[in-house]
Order: sequence, then C-alpha cells, then structure tokens
Amino acid sequence: MYLSSEIANHIRGVYFGGNWTDANFRDCLQNISWQQATTKVHSFNTIATLVFHTSYFIAAVTQVLKGNTLQASDKLSFSHPPITCQQEWDNFINKVWEDVEVFASLIEELSDEEFWKIFSEEKYGNYYSNLTGIIEHSHYHLGQIVLIKKILVEENRL
Repeated sequence: MYLSSEIANHIRGVYFGGNWTDANFRDCLQNISWQQATTKVHSFNTIATLVFHTSYFIAAVTQVLKGNTLQASDKLSFSHPPITCQQEWDNFINKVWEDVEVFASLIEELSDEEFWKIFSEEKYGNYYSNLTGIIEHSHYHLGQIVLIKKILVEENRL
C-alpha cells in the first residue's frame, strides 16, 4: 500500500472512525446541539471552536495540495462565525465532513516521493510532517472535545 493511502486513511479514521484509538469526530459530535457546541466550560474553548480550529488547518493545507500558497494564521484559526441555531451547526459540521473527504482524496493523489518535498516553504518542513501533524493535531483536539462533552454530561448540560 502506498504512503498516500495510509495517511488518507488515518485522516478519515480520526474524523469518521476505524482508527486505532476508536475515537473520532463524527461519533463524538453526534447528538450535540448547537447550544451544547457553543457552551463555554471553565476556561476551555467551546466544542464548536475546537472543531473550527482543526478544520481551519485542514482547509489551509487542502489549498496547498491544490497548488495554491499556504495562507493560515494560528490567531485566525480560533475565530469562527457565530453559530446561532441548529441549522448553522449542522451546516458547519456537514462542511467539515466534506472538507475532510476532499483533503483525504487529495492526499491519495500524492506520490510517495512528494511526501519528502518541501511543503510551501522550507520553514514548514516536508509534506509528510505537515500531513501527519494534521492527524496528531486533530487527535489532540478530539481528546479535548471528548473531555468537554463529559463535563457537559456530568453537569446535566448535555
């Protein structure tokens, strides 16, 4: 199997299931209302903000995979439009699923040699480190979402 297929499968695994950790965004976000997704717990980011943050970087790297320049800012990655109703939340989540699938499909098109090429600029390293970094980053924030969800359940807000 090619490296591109393996990495694409890992991306799909963290978002749609079937990964080694048995945790994924789709299952975790199932049955979460827009109010719960936007509820502030302690000083943590909201679930909606964390989902936006991870999807922001997927969208930015997708643009590079499409041949465009990298345009991303960590500062902007936490600034999402307000979510004020269930339809906005549902639309947002559905867009995340679509973006992840496009991202994974573009990864599958890479040759094994391309993984070792410079990603956008030399300071960002190679494609391999950026794509596996997206996986690590997504798992990290998925863990935060899982904990926030547990707190909401314990406080009878979910």
